[in-house]
Amino acid sequence: MAAQGGLQLNGRKPVIAVVGATGLVGGTFLKVLEERKFPYEKAYLFASAKSAGKTVAFGGKDYIIEELTETAFDGKGIDIALFSAGGGTSEKFAPIAAAAGAIVVDNSSQWRMDPDVPLVVPEVNPADAFGAIGGKGIIANPNCSTIQAVVALKPLYDKYGIKRVIYSTYQAVAGSGVKGIKDLEEGIAGNDICVAYPHPIFNNCLPHIDSFTENGYTKEEMKMVNETHKILHDDKIGVTATTVRVPVFTSHSESINVEFEKPFKDVKEIQDLLAGAPGIILRDDPASNVYPLAREASGTDPVYVGRIRRDFSVESGINFWCVADNVRKGAATNAVQIAEILLD
Repeated sequence: MAAQGGLQLNGRKPVIAVVGATGLVGGTFLKVLEERKFPYEKAYLFASAKSAGKTVAFGGKDYIIEELTETAFDGKGIDIALFSAGGGTSEKFAPIAAAAGAIVVDNSSQWRMDPDVPLVVPEVNPADAFGAIGGKGIIANPNCSTIQAVVALKPLYDKYGIKRVIYSTYQAVAGSGVKGIKDLEEGIAGNDICVAYPHPIFNNCLPHIDSFTENGYTKEEMKMVNETHKILHDDKIGVTATTVRVPVFTSHSESINVEFEKPFKDVKEIQDLLAGAPGIILRDDPASNVYPLAREASGTDPVYVGRIRRDFSVESGINFWCVADNVRKGAATNAVQIAEILLD
């Protein structure tokens, strides 16, 4: 099945599958695949028994959603399967899909820290994706907040080295799927209904994303720590995080403080470096009120960076503001980009 680089398809287009096709990210998978004109010979759309039988438009055709079962991948010749159906579903069905010959790109947290599963951001460590071919057959899509951060950190790491990173995130309710969006909509309507969160999110900030661990950090915060190390292949970087849910529908914002190993000349040097890096748009003219905004990022794929300034508390460091659409670059678009790498 595998060549030295991507999948060996012998000139044909791949057969693809989307698992969780009726969910928020699954639906965005379909939209991004269409927008990027991803080539495919045939497509299969899977979801739970509750959604099976529904009709979904994709690529100019109507598809009937099939129920995801243990035999759903049999005999279909699926080459690439994009999963966004939760960790439990991925734990059970990703190995089944891989055993049937597919390379799985999984959006859940289930496989991210598995040492035999590559954790990939295409602008940062694209070659890692090929480790799934001839290996476990699974590639993990990182956490949404980590993806946008490491896109910005990678060019800085390559040039200056990084001693320490401090993340402070301001994360949109879309990160909690349709339930998070519903909680905010209900709050705006004057109803303090909490389905996704322990407290109302409207007119509020919750320093609580995912469950708390024994060390006092949340799982979301530890994801950012551990995933940064894995993606950059450097466990020596000091990383700490505070993640906060805010009443914004889509696009995560992050304040990132970085301490470098090497000195830099001035902020202009950093601006030029980031402006020329893949996947980044520089928005950095505070005198004209130009800086990254969640409203600007929503519905787009780049990572927006601005408010770059020297950190005078350390010998060589900066602060910057980083924004990206968490459903697109933070999930669906990153996964489709990984699939594109597999066709290289």
